[in-house]
Amino acid sequence: MKENNIATKVVALGGLGEVGKNMYIIEHNEEIIIIDAGVMFPEEGLLGVDYVIQDITYLKKNADKIKALFITHGHEDHIGGIPFLLQAIHVPKIYAPKIAKDLITKKLEERNIKYEDYEVITPDLEVKTKYFKVEFVNTTHSIPDSFALKVTTPNGIIFETGDFKFDLTPIGPMANIHKMAAAGMEGVTLLLSDSTNALSAGYSKSESAVDGTLNDIIAKHYGRVIIATFASNIYRVKHIAETCKKYNRKIVVFGRSMENSVELALNNGLISDKTLFIEANQAKSLKRNEICILCTGSQGEPLAALSRIANGQHRQISLLNDDLVIFSSSPIPGNAESINRIINKLYLKGVRVFTNTEFSDIHTSGHAKEEELKWMLRLIKPKYFMPMHGEYRMLKQHAEIGMSCGIPKENIMICSNGDVVELLNGKVQKNGTIQAGDVYVDGSRVGDIGSNVIKDRKLMSQDGILITILNINTLQRKLLLKPNVTARGFVLVNENQELIQKIEQKIADVTNGYLLKNPYNYTDLKNQIILELLPFINNLTGRKPIILPVIMEVNQA
Repeated sequence: MKENNIATKVVALGGLGEVGKNMYIIEHNEEIIIIDAGVMFPEEGLLGVDYVIQDITYLKKNADKIKALFITHGHEDHIGGIPFLLQAIHVPKIYAPKIAKDLITKKLEERNIKYEDYEVITPDLEVKTKYFKVEFVNTTHSIPDSFALKVTTPNGIIFETGDFKFDLTPIGPMANIHKMAAAGMEGVTLLLSDSTNALSAGYSKSESAVDGTLNDIIAKHYGRVIIATFASNIYRVKHIAETCKKYNRKIVVFGRSMENSVELALNNGLISDKTLFIEANQAKSLKRNEICILCTGSQGEPLAALSRIANGQHRQISLLNDDLVIFSSSPIPGNAESINRIINKLYLKGVRVFTNTEFSDIHTSGHAKEEELKWMLRLIKPKYFMPMHGEYRMLKQHAEIGMSCGIPKENIMICSNGDVVELLNGKVQKNGTIQAGDVYVDGSRVGDIGSNVIKDRKLMSQDGILITILNINTLQRKLLLKPNVTARGFVLVNENQELIQKIEQKIADVTNGYLLKNPYNYTDLKNQIILELLPFINNLTGRKPIILPVIMEVNQA
């Protein structure tokens, strides 16, 4: 397997300097393996964008080298980009855990993408290619079937943790700490480790602690219980179901993603009793203390089930005074305001609300905190360390944690997407970059929504749009009628007639002045109107709307 003077390359196409969009590639000579293909959900400023995915230009150029895609687990930031990847390049095989494979299959079916070359990852599976041997190590995360990858290459072992935490009393299987330690004893050249919670001190709470708290709350409440949580946290869904069974509550599920998660848990035996789940109309015959509503909307999403319930817009559920709403989640950065708005609406309806606090363990993260990150570093004992999956401040803090665990500063690499890390003859170093960046997905359109489009959308959202229609005799170079102006999101036309008249007069002056001095040219005239009208409107209103001149050409002598 050893080939002197040929470096093994590791590159992130997504996941560095950000939380989400994970994709890591390992390349040696004529072989490439890909680890994960996730999406990132757009920030507030990316108006109209549904997802952000990786720039896979490098993979397109080297498509003949690709041997397989390996999936660590089934969360959207690790599998959400697969439909777009498969539409762009041929992936010979996808290796994925059972839960992730089911989620991917459903995702592809929804987009009418046919793909059948799967192999389910199990702890004992070994995948060998000419240059790579890939082995799998059970980890604990907030979704079942989560794995770390141990990749043996001609230039040493690379250990990629995936998303993980250490939970000594988990709801599902324990992480295989012994296998991790064995990899460390064998000698790991480079560790890539999850940095999402690197800024959080201590240990993450055990999922069984959340189970206990939810058990106590549900046992004591005499009315309906409404629980909002991440649909992707299938272990949470599992123990909510088990607790409801214990206290003779039937579960009504609202929200498409939550329905999919429940179906997945039932199909994979994570929830054994299908009779626990009922339709909304069946709940009418039950007492209120026999009902639990499990729904989406824990992040205040305006169209999610909980938001519609709080706003009184849900067709099947109206809030009652003795309802208890539990947010079994923590706010994702940027969502706190939306969540608080929903909570206030719930209080106005007279219901009780439980949120996760230091005094109420109704949520725990699936990502390792500082002390657990130290565990991983001590178990794996890497020679070199590359923090991954996190914003820059998280990567930086994880690097500090690495140094506190004895890894020399010069052996720790804080990288950006596109940085090439090379393993050669026992040494690891950065060596150049490849193309990497963000690609926006808007509906079915991928990659043609650039920064200029986003800029225009922001302008329209802030200052609106102004459309002017001009009728021009192109032969006589003459404006036939007064320009007609209409606006959306700029001003109310009916209530600002004086302003509109000034704008119309300015457009007429610019048009007539242009036609007197220049031969008629459609594009030049449009540009001249925008050039002179924009500062004019800005001086009058302080706004800079998008200006769209529409010219009707009348060719009559």
